[in-house]
Amino acid sequence: MFQRVTLEPTPEQRHIITEELGKEPKGMQCITAVDGRGRPLAVQVAALVDGKPFPTFYWLTSRLLVKELSHLEAAGLIKELEARLQTDEALMAEYHRSHEDYVARRWAAMTPATREQIERLGFTEVFSKRGVGGIENWKQIRCLHTQYAHHLSRGNAIGRLLDEEYGIAKMLA
Repeated sequence: MFQRVTLEPTPEQRHIITEELGKEPKGMQCITAVDGRGRPLAVQVAALVDGKPFPTFYWLTSRLLVKELSHLEAAGLIKELEARLQTDEALMAEYHRSHEDYVARRWAAMTPATREQIERLGFTEVFSKRGVGGIENWKQIRCLHTQYAHHLSRGNAIGRLLDEEYGIAKMLA
């Protein structure tokens, strides 16, 4: 299973994240989810990285999860889930709330100086309209990895389905 947290990464956790990803994520602010052994599963990333908008607010850091979700994407799960969204009004409403949460949490995590810089650079609309993984069309799914990182960090409709129907969280036991 997993636990939602807000932790400053220790040097050991930074090393684990770097090992899992093959690099340390640029703009990493904090760890947002860990497994039962305390290993980082997801991190929160700054809104601006190197002065440019960074689309991924929550970044999945588990090689095991990245691999499993990549297999599901390759098998066509994104298209299946998008079709399901179109016919299931309750799921679509939950999915929209996931995007709204993502946008709100991202704004809340910004310092006043970052908000000012975003406005000055003309990115206010980008950060207000783009949801999970930077997607603009909230009726589509761009990436299971970003959906699941958001789910691990704060909860997400698609991540919930991945746990309930595909047993992703059980892999963390």
